[in-house]
Amino acid sequence: MSKFVSYYRADHSIAWGRLDGQTVYDATAAAPSLAEAIAAGTLDSLTHLSDHPVALGEVQLAPVIPNPRKIICIGVNYHTHQDEIGKAAPTAPVVFTRYADSQMGHGEDALKPAESTQFDYEGEVALVISRPAHKISKNDAYNHIAGYTVYNDFSVRDWQRAASQWLPGKTWPGTGGFGPCLVTADEVGDVTELELTTRVNGKVRQHGKIADLINDIPSIIEYVTAFTPLSPGDVIVTGTPGGVGLFMEPPGFLTDGDIVEVEVSKLGTLRNTVRDTT
Repeated sequence: MSKFVSYYRADHSIAWGRLDGQTVYDATAAAPSLAEAIAAGTLDSLTHLSDHPVALGEVQLAPVIPNPRKIICIGVNYHTHQDEIGKAAPTAPVVFTRYADSQMGHGEDALKPAESTQFDYEGEVALVISRPAHKISKNDAYNHIAGYTVYNDFSVRDWQRAASQWLPGKTWPGTGGFGPCLVTADEVGDVTELELTTRVNGKVRQHGKIADLINDIPSIIEYVTAFTPLSPGDVIVTGTPGGVGLFMEPPGFLTDGDIVEVEVSKLGTLRNTVRDTT
C-alpha cells in the first residue's frame, strides 16, 4: 500500500487522497473519507490511482482522520518520560481521551489558550485501526492496524494538573496535531524500529525510540479493546518520550510564534506554529 492524506478543498470541505512523492491524487470517488475507505478495505486498490493530481504544496492538510469516533491516548508510556516525572511505572496503561474537534493538520496553527501560561508539546506516534476490534489479543493486535502517523498531543498543563483527571488539559481546540499522512502498516514494517524527535524552533527537545515504550503497541490494543470496542478509523496515540517542557529547568513552555516539529522516521514531519488566542 502507500501513504494517504486528508486535505481541505477551497470551500473548506475535506477531501482525501493518495500521496505519491509531492503529488496528491484525489480518492474521494472511491470513498467519502479516508476512514470509510479503511473500513471498506479499499486502500489496496488505490496504488495506481491517478485522478485529479494536485501538488502537495498547493493544499492545506487536514487531520489525517478528521473525525474519528474515538481518540484514545496513552500517558506516561516511555521509560524516559516516567524517569523525568519521578514516579514508579503505572501498574496498568494510563488512558485518557481527546475529542475529534480538538485536532488540526500539518501546517495548521496550534492554539495556545488565553487561559493558560503552561502550553506544552508531546511528540507521539499514533496508529489508526483497520477493522472492528473488541477484546483483541496481543498476538492478533497488528492485524487490526491500518497504519501509523505522527501526533502532537499539545497539553495545557495548568489545566491538566489542576485535578486528578487530565481531560481539561488535553482537548482544547487546535491542540491535537495529527499528520502529515497515514503510512500503511505494510510500508512501515517493524514499528519498534521507528525513532521520534521533537524540535522547538529547530532545537531538539525530545528524542526516543518506539522500542522504549513501557506498554508496547500490542499490549495497548489488548488493554484498550478489553474495555471499549474500536472501529476502523479510530485512533490510538501511544505516548511521549522524555523531554517535555514541563520538566525542563526552567520550564520550556511554548509561546506565540514557536514552531514545533515532530519527526518520526518513515512517517514524516508534523509541523505546527503556536498562536495565542484571545
